[in-house]
Amino acid sequence: MSNGSNLRKQIGIIGGGQLGKMLIEAAQSWNTFFHILEASNDAPASRIADSQIIGKLTDDALIRQLANKSDVLTYEIEHVGVDTLKVLEEQGTRVVPSPKILEIIKDKGLQKQFYADHRIPTAPFKLVNSPEEWLDAAAELGIDRFAAKSRTDGYDGKGVALCSVEELKQSGNYPFPGPTLIESFVECDKELSVIVARKKTGEIITFPTVEMEFDPVANLVEFLACPARIESAIDEKAKAVAIDCIEAFKGEGLFAVELFLTKNGEILVNEIAPRPHNSGHHTIEANYTSQYEQLNRILLDLPLGATDLVSPAVMINLLGTEAVNGAYSIEGLNEILALPGVYIHLYGKAETRPKRKMGHATILAPTLDEAIEKAKFVRDTFRFIPAS
Repeated sequence: MSNGSNLRKQIGIIGGGQLGKMLIEAAQSWNTFFHILEASNDAPASRIADSQIIGKLTDDALIRQLANKSDVLTYEIEHVGVDTLKVLEEQGTRVVPSPKILEIIKDKGLQKQFYADHRIPTAPFKLVNSPEEWLDAAAELGIDRFAAKSRTDGYDGKGVALCSVEELKQSGNYPFPGPTLIESFVECDKELSVIVARKKTGEIITFPTVEMEFDPVANLVEFLACPARIESAIDEKAKAVAIDCIEAFKGEGLFAVELFLTKNGEILVNEIAPRPHNSGHHTIEANYTSQYEQLNRILLDLPLGATDLVSPAVMINLLGTEAVNGAYSIEGLNEILALPGVYIHLYGKAETRPKRKMGHATILAPTLDEAIEKAKFVRDTFRFIPAS
């Protein structure tokens, strides 16, 4: 006879954004309680959390206060108090994923060095401390074009710039003043993502591979399709590389592994997010187990759920419209919701601004081509407009 499971657990989330909101929503049919630490009392997760501590995500005393009322801690953003979490973990608090993993992942330089040290395929790179070193690094790599990534504090497309040696020589305009990752530009056929869930016992599972298209201005995922339109051998390789990454970290938790599929058919790791991810929003409707339920299963020590795709799916981010700032109304909602298989998720943000993530839409259909056509209609019809 198996031991009984207790769903009446207290989960502490550092951060109260849309990822925290959807994590809480995924467990609302269970007996689980959620407490958040978030600076704003009007954040997306604020309305549905069982309690909230208001303050900075790096505040030592407040993180300890959250830990005292929680059976397990997790986080929905990388910019949290890692040092405090490391001490708490050493003292016996369960933190998922481990802050030792977060310490590596939140620094893009340490993250890339980890891949190199563990022979995980990734683009050639150099680490520099100041703009004076950029051109020398490019020369050492033998490249004319590269991606420059601020080693810390980047999120939602911020902290990344595509550069050329010639342009930098002419303009002298360097996007980042401090420690930066200089990475060879990858001639990419597709950008892929594989979400991996792993329990502390070593039980591991992947979600179906997705392909992503990015907004060229905001550098945010604009369009996601699942299953990815790739050959089965490429799909298996992508999943194998993603699993290798998480096994190397000995990670407990949910991780999104972003990958480049090169023109030559190589799979290269771009970066990892140690939390639910934009590339897994569609799983709420499209998979037997969503990425959010999967993380809750890990936090509650339950078996991992099946990740099979129920239906082909497309996800689009609903971004703030250009030139619209502040309070807003929505245009096109009636037309969109008249379509079968369209699901709108709004994050409850009180104000919009250009390119701000305000929500997402998932579109299901019998075939991926049909889902793509419906998604184009949703994209072209939905608008945030000034409040009337």
